[in-house]
Amino acid sequence: MVELPLPSTDREADALVEWMTDTLCLVRKRGDAMADNGRAGPVHRLLRDHLFGQPNTAWDAQMLADELALMPASLNHHLTRLVESGIVGYTNEGKGWRRYFLRGGSLSNAVAFFQQNCSLILTQRMAALEPYWKRTGEPMEVELPEPEHAPFMLGLTDHRPIPNDSNGTVLSHWMNDFGMLGERPGQEITADSLSVRLMMTLLERDLPLSLDEAVESHGGQKARIGRILDRFRASGMVERVARTDRLSVALWTAMTTQYQRRGEDWMLKKGGFQRLLSNEQQNTLLQSLNKGSLNVDDVGRHLETMAAREQMLLLNLLGGRLPMGYRLSGPSPQALQRRVQERMDRVLRRMVRVANLLDEAVETSRDEGNA
Repeated sequence: MVELPLPSTDREADALVEWMTDTLCLVRKRGDAMADNGRAGPVHRLLRDHLFGQPNTAWDAQMLADELALMPASLNHHLTRLVESGIVGYTNEGKGWRRYFLRGGSLSNAVAFFQQNCSLILTQRMAALEPYWKRTGEPMEVELPEPEHAPFMLGLTDHRPIPNDSNGTVLSHWMNDFGMLGERPGQEITADSLSVRLMMTLLERDLPLSLDEAVESHGGQKARIGRILDRFRASGMVERVARTDRLSVALWTAMTTQYQRRGEDWMLKKGGFQRLLSNEQQNTLLQSLNKGSLNVDDVGRHLETMAAREQMLLLNLLGGRLPMGYRLSGPSPQALQRRVQERMDRVLRRMVRVANLLDEAVETSRDEGNA
């Protein structure tokens, strides 16, 4: 599922169906072929005219193939994805063709099934992470919230045994089921892939992991590692936060840079030295900067009596910034589950709203047709 804003037109059936299709990732949109937003596509017509439009009818697969002008194999692909999404069911009546129907007799009921199923699957699947969890959850001295969340995109799949011919592990298949390995995982599902090794590091590490540290530990290109970690962020399981543990390093970099560029007078007046530091701290730091002997340990020692938030204010006045790093979004598996559940619930609440609007639109259309 993908988190999308609610449709601006809340009474137009096509817009509502399109939103539901996109939220459940039922269609892969590509370029100009989707200039009509997929409204002429088979999945959109299947939902609007049949499953959503006539929720109390069971649809024969052969009949649907004829009405939608689709080959049976293509139709089966679309119907399989709808069944996997949990909102569509089917029955075998012994005549060779399955009959598909909207679960619960209305989209609101189908989404209610979907909502309960998602929460249950998430709880069960997150429990599988506990044997790999090694981080203590010890916070940094100064904890800053994530500046902005990545767009939420989560896969949810019930437990399945690992195929006998798989080169993956329980963890790599778990990651794939949550969409953390991308649409086509390929070699990333193997036990020693870069994605799996990065995840193992995050499961064992309390401090956020910077891209430079990830490259040093696991190799690979920084851009690729960044894409992998951002994909982890999209699931809600990983966050990108300021490395406040590197405060002394950031202050040393800002001090040496600004002293060389602007000099002592600027450091005292605009750089925050007079405002935030004692006379002794000012003199000691400026003397070391003048001699070119200031190092990171000196900065930490001279500022050890200064509160961490005051140090961050000093860094801001000096024009410096903290590096960013990636870590798991919770200090424990249970906290991580709650974080993902919160993001998922927001999507589910929107699905409930759209389902109610679509049911109303279908009812209105039916009444107009009978009038």
